[in-house]
Amino acid sequence: MKNKKIVILCIPIIVVVLILAGFTMVFSKENIQKNVDGVKFDKKWNRIMAREINKNKINLKVDGRTIECNVETPYMTNKMELMIPISVISDAFNCAKNVYNGKEILIEKGSNKATLYFGKQNIKFNENNYKISNGAKKINDSIYVSAKVFSKYLNYSYKWNSKSNTASFTNTATGNSYLPKKYSYVENNKIGKIKNQGKYGTCWAFATLTALETSLMPEQKFDFSEDNMIYNNALSDDIQDGGEYIRAMAYLMSWKGPVLEKDDPYGDGKTNKNLKSVKHVQEAEIVPYKDYEQIKEMVFKYGGVESSMYMSMSDADGSSMYYNKKYNAYCYKGDNKPNHDVVIVGWDDDFSKDYFNDKTIKGNGAFICVNSWGESFGDKGIFYISYYDDRIGSNNVCYTKVEDTNNYDNIYQSDLCGFTGSMGFEGSSSVYFANVYQGKNNEKLDAVGFYATSTDLEYEVFICENFESQESLNNRNHMAASGTIKNQGYYTINLDKEYNISKEKKFAVIVKVSKDKSEKFYKLIPVEMESKEMAVKIDLSDGEGYFSSQGYSWQSAEKQQCNICLKAYTKNK
Repeated sequence: MKNKKIVILCIPIIVVVLILAGFTMVFSKENIQKNVDGVKFDKKWNRIMAREINKNKINLKVDGRTIECNVETPYMTNKMELMIPISVISDAFNCAKNVYNGKEILIEKGSNKATLYFGKQNIKFNENNYKISNGAKKINDSIYVSAKVFSKYLNYSYKWNSKSNTASFTNTATGNSYLPKKYSYVENNKIGKIKNQGKYGTCWAFATLTALETSLMPEQKFDFSEDNMIYNNALSDDIQDGGEYIRAMAYLMSWKGPVLEKDDPYGDGKTNKNLKSVKHVQEAEIVPYKDYEQIKEMVFKYGGVESSMYMSMSDADGSSMYYNKKYNAYCYKGDNKPNHDVVIVGWDDDFSKDYFNDKTIKGNGAFICVNSWGESFGDKGIFYISYYDDRIGSNNVCYTKVEDTNNYDNIYQSDLCGFTGSMGFEGSSSVYFANVYQGKNNEKLDAVGFYATSTDLEYEVFICENFESQESLNNRNHMAASGTIKNQGYYTINLDKEYNISKEKKFAVIVKVSKDKSEKFYKLIPVEMESKEMAVKIDLSDGEGYFSSQGYSWQSAEKQQCNICLKAYTKNK
């Protein structure tokens, strides 16, 4: 019996040896290919390897930066070809991307243009056609593009690290600029209907919503309601009042809008306060004063930039020493404050200085802008503003993250008037601020949002799932999120996991913000507070906010006559 047992145990070993020998023969006959980290594998193993890789999150690094892929993540095809979600490629690769009619994708970087076609195995690169497998794919509502677009056509080297499940790309192109000398939404079909504000001081609303509409185009085409923004923002409901981007941002970030123009048409003297927003705006960046390179970057990667200028005319029929009607070219030189908002939708570095009335302009170049005076102004509503204009680019906003309304179910907030002020501690380059909310139902906390009061900030986010007293704010053993913010603006921060919110139980969101001490900027806490210019009073009854210099001794925001601008986003269980 012992001999029989030995024979039985030996059979599997022999089989394994034979199988391995068979595979060795297969390797010698089949085509051998290298996978992305240089290891040789037979094509038949690609499916197995891809399946193993996709079991874990694929990390994406570009030029040493880790690219956050929280909602949509890269995946490996059965042919071991990396596919990257289109939602991250603008940030990752500093490129422009546009989807046309659900049929093709245009990716641009510098002077290079790559067009991919859904369901087709080819790519058009700078007027030439080439074969490419899995160039573009649509899976449910997500769009992916092949890593080959960047590694083969847009000057990136590509390495795969199987140990860390990381795809790394390095830019091999010479020169630093990825922006073309000319770029225009007119040519890229990213401009909708040219609107007319009429006799009212509502350019701010038209500029905001035009900029927002362009950020969704050409994939999605909307006509948003200016009337609804004007009448339903928390700062003023007078259509004759001028406005600014803070008023518009408050309306959008509180999810009061945008709503559709057809549901609340302009100029009829009435509004519907019960309309639901058709999009959720989750991020807006305030571009620094006269930072033309960043303005171009925003237009190239995200959407039109709402910008302030001094306009010497009052309507399309006017004339001005600063405006050349023949070339639709405007350049103001002087000390007057900005009094009009337009949308920058492109630029032309070679637009001749001779096209402007002012012959003292030092160089060529102009921004391509959309006005809100109808098609009778400029070239069907489009005109050029010189780079040497004294006011264009002084106040700038770009809406960089606009999502569908199913991204979250609930928003917790106490700052309907938005970011109207800031505060901090003299000499303290880091501060803590917190908001306490009571759960409406059993929910899952997914993200938080706040305004960055300055540039180049570092932040840390903590969550207190069970708030009992101010002492609860001191229990910050686990960091829910951290990162850096480049520009002023409003930012939604995704948390590392879902946090439980219980019905009728209080929870708290805590944020620490820090800035380089050498800059001596201390007002780091974004607050909603009254000012002499405001037409409404701040409601302090809807908030429970706290702030601290060290994170242990807390003061009440309401006692300082303000609300903390710190929102929470949840999903229903």
